[in-house]
Amino acid sequence: MDSIATRRASETRAAAADRGPALPLTGGGEEPLVRTPPPRADVLEPGRALALSDFAPADISVGERLIRLAYRLGVPGSTLAAPFSRPAKPRLLGTVETPLAGDRAAGVALRAGHFLVHGVKAPIAQMDFSPVARLTPPFDRVVHGFAWLRDLAASAPREQCVPTAQRVLGAWLAVNPGPDKGAAWQVEHAGHRLLAWLVHAPLILSGSDAALRSRTLRAIGETARWLDRNVSRAPDRLGEAAGWAAVVAAGLLLPDGKPRRLYGEAGLARALGEAVSEDGGVLSRSPLAQMDAIALLVDLAACYRAVGRDPPAALDTMLALLVPPLLGLIHSDGGLGNWQGAGAIAADRLAALVEASGVRTRPLRDVRQWGYQRVSGGKAVLQFDAAPPPLARHARWGCASTLAFEFSSHGQRIVVNCGGAAFGGGQVPVRIEQGLRATAAHSTLVLDNANSTAVLLGGKLGTGVNEVEVDRRALDPGGGSGGGGATRVEGSHDGYASRYSLLHRRILILRDDGTELRGEDLLLPANRKGKRGKVGYAIRFHIGPGIDIGLSEDRKGAGLALPDGSYWQFRMAGDANAAALAVEESLWVDGQGRPHPIQQLVIEGMAPRSGGSFSWLFKKMG
Repeated sequence: MDSIATRRASETRAAAADRGPALPLTGGGEEPLVRTPPPRADVLEPGRALALSDFAPADISVGERLIRLAYRLGVPGSTLAAPFSRPAKPRLLGTVETPLAGDRAAGVALRAGHFLVHGVKAPIAQMDFSPVARLTPPFDRVVHGFAWLRDLAASAPREQCVPTAQRVLGAWLAVNPGPDKGAAWQVEHAGHRLLAWLVHAPLILSGSDAALRSRTLRAIGETARWLDRNVSRAPDRLGEAAGWAAVVAAGLLLPDGKPRRLYGEAGLARALGEAVSEDGGVLSRSPLAQMDAIALLVDLAACYRAVGRDPPAALDTMLALLVPPLLGLIHSDGGLGNWQGAGAIAADRLAALVEASGVRTRPLRDVRQWGYQRVSGGKAVLQFDAAPPPLARHARWGCASTLAFEFSSHGQRIVVNCGGAAFGGGQVPVRIEQGLRATAAHSTLVLDNANSTAVLLGGKLGTGVNEVEVDRRALDPGGGSGGGGATRVEGSHDGYASRYSLLHRRILILRDDGTELRGEDLLLPANRKGKRGKVGYAIRFHIGPGIDIGLSEDRKGAGLALPDGSYWQFRMAGDANAAALAVEESLWVDGQGRPHPIQQLVIEGMAPRSGGSFSWLFKKMG
């Protein structure tokens, strides 16, 4: 069985070895819901891992190495680039044309006089732009990171957008005359802000206000110099990478910038190399952070092209690493799964990002370091979280989601996670952000209403899951019910071992035609000698939006009527220990940050401390 060892696995890149087949899915005393067909001779190999060592600064001469060293030590770039000339006047050396488009609706709202962030409108005239303003995280990113510039640029021709851009920029500069403390001067926000100013310079520099233009150019220079000195103070490597990308962009687009560019390229390579696992997934395991990293590099590549330089080969290598894992979390409707705080980002936004990246590839289905397993059968897609949660220093909207799964078919999401913690402060209330990160907000087993990994404030995680074992293999056609082949994925975690002396093991089998998903959740003693007594458990299946649920008379199953007219059946069996199936309320957050009321199926009961097994089935009828 492949082992993703301890939460240090992302950094140690431990190799995994296959062991024999896992326990068959049986239901105590009853006809087993899940029969395990014999495995094929060819066990699936781990997902292909591109070498991160390929991502490194381009080879440079000894003289350029000395220039980079001198700049890092504080020698001004103008002195190094043109030692016998006066420093050049502030100006930009090129106009950037980025392939990334923003949200047109948010841009139209800006021109109408208000910010639109995850469905929440905030009038520009009433916005507090000061660095110590108490804004929610989504508004911090938009306001202080100037993410709104991309949306504004997508809303109308430039001439119609310039007045709005200069109005907001002028209001921001009025209360942010220089580097200060607070959210505005977090490294990540400052990096995104500087990059946005450089990429969308025509919006903020082409107006008739000469004084504002001069203040803007001065702010660009001051922010670049501040990042030169403070970029390494970011709380995580991805935030640091945003700062380094802005440093490189400033080195490309500002006069006498070669020393800064050389300095920034080395820092960016180091930060990204430490923020991304060998299979291309960011160590925060957040698909939103994955998207941010791709967008960052797309904008940076556009900056290179703006000055007639080809982007470094290392940048293309990193983009080629980042895109396939993200594609692995795309459902049959083309949208993103709800993992590690993300909402269900829409298909068109994802497609536009991938198109802009220039990477043409297939999804990674067996991602060992990032940890999300993808299984497809027919028109169905199964996503399975088979890795420990991110380490505390990498977590952003860390969720206790180990061994949760999502399942979709023919463009309809059938089993989902709540998601949306990253959108807290928009239509998702901040007060429920921690609840959306809890184990119970995911489609998995929960013991005693406790999280498998402790959920802390500020998006961080505490103790809990240290080790996850995962095994994936193809099953022989003809061995399963109905005569079709299938893919079997098994995972286990130790998040409840210290508290309840139990390990959670989950086995999922998806038929190749996508019409049947069989599963079993097992509780196994963590020690050789099981303890006495019982502990409460709940196995939760959050059901996708628009699906009507009807319980069967024996309360061992339910019918699921999908919006497209298809019908699925859910059945439970096995060592139920007086378990009952119930329908409860839940919520699901879409890609715009809007919460939607949904329902969840819950198998609930008492399990002996010596262990137990619980089988279940989703089957398409007709």
